[in-house]
Amino acid sequence: MTRVLLLATTTGYQIRSFGDAAEKAGVRLVFASDRCDRLEDPWWDQAIPVRFHDEPGSIDAVITALGATGAIDGVIAVGDRPTRLAASVARSLGLPGNPPEAAAASRNKLASRRAFRRAGLPTPSFEAVSIDSDPPTLAAGRPYPLVIKPLALSGSRGVMRVDTPAEFIASFVRLRNLLRSIDVRSERDEAHDHVLIETFVPGREYAVEGVLTNGAFQVFAIFDKPDPLDGPLFEETIYVTPSRASADVQEAMIHAVHRAAGALGLVHGPIHAECRLNADGVYVLEVAPRPIGGLCSRAVRLRAADGTSVSLEEVLLRHAIGQDITGFRQGHGASGVMMIPIPVGGVFRGVAGVSESREIVGIDDVIVTAKPDEILVPLPEGRSYLGFIFASEREPAVVERSLRNAHRCLNFSIERAVTMAR
Repeated sequence: MTRVLLLATTTGYQIRSFGDAAEKAGVRLVFASDRCDRLEDPWWDQAIPVRFHDEPGSIDAVITALGATGAIDGVIAVGDRPTRLAASVARSLGLPGNPPEAAAASRNKLASRRAFRRAGLPTPSFEAVSIDSDPPTLAAGRPYPLVIKPLALSGSRGVMRVDTPAEFIASFVRLRNLLRSIDVRSERDEAHDHVLIETFVPGREYAVEGVLTNGAFQVFAIFDKPDPLDGPLFEETIYVTPSRASADVQEAMIHAVHRAAGALGLVHGPIHAECRLNADGVYVLEVAPRPIGGLCSRAVRLRAADGTSVSLEEVLLRHAIGQDITGFRQGHGASGVMMIPIPVGGVFRGVAGVSESREIVGIDDVIVTAKPDEILVPLPEGRSYLGFIFASEREPAVVERSLRNAHRCLNFSIERAVTMAR
């Protein structure tokens, strides 16, 4: 049977979606993840244990394990951290993929900014500074508003807008504490020793989902992000597709993302990009060589040439093993997802209103991923959501309205942490 190696973290939501797609595509998945190598298959997935910070050792572990089980026909990364290792494994096995250097640059915001600037793409002014820098000195004499962010954390984690020197100082200290936290330092990534400071880019934000095949870019979906992302934090909530932007604007975004991917050196595999649009043009914020994260891929509705519905994961698996996927197109109608934000930190006790939210017209499903007694951490320190709401209808505006109405039905019980006075 045709086999595809899937590299992912043990916490990835998307693994099950790829498992379901593999059955339909007639593909056997082989997993490699950062699971504990001291226990015998703790996740019951027979995954090859790897360490993303130890690339040579992980490549050896994968090749040794594959040598005992048979050849691999393709490699896919799920999530940001596995992307470089996936590229290196593909190169070692002689399989199509991205250059490891390109995958590494895509995950480092400083390297990405430099590549985009060299390519002549619209880019904010930026500089990287050590986390050990003196915040008051850094804050003085700068043109506000600014955005400070980590170089290599995923999503909007650690990203903050600052409008004054006082806000800069407070936010810089907050980000420094995050980058020095145990879970971040455990990644053993030197990028966490620096902070990126850049001018704030106003405008509407979009996401572009597609795939590169030997440098040719095929777009599956363009998502509108209808909620303004102007700070002070940048928590993403609603994605809706197809985009309501004009055809010219959409074409400009596709062209900019393709150029940005080329500037990084990406040539083959899934692409998820984020960009902002304003009067100065399209600002590509990031291009990642992996599919849209979490369960959000369910909002990407694709169809084959015969009109049958196909998941994004199945199309990507077919692409990974070298099949022609140019006949797959975005499905009819509109779809969307809401990533349910964590409003306050504390202990999750439960949720009411799920049944009512599922009865809203257009809602396909409501999935609460937070578990009872789980400690919830909101942005900028947090990195998860309470769950996901999915909707589909004939028009994007109806999808957006359905998602908002369903969210209003939900009542989350979160017990705030109590600080004991000394």
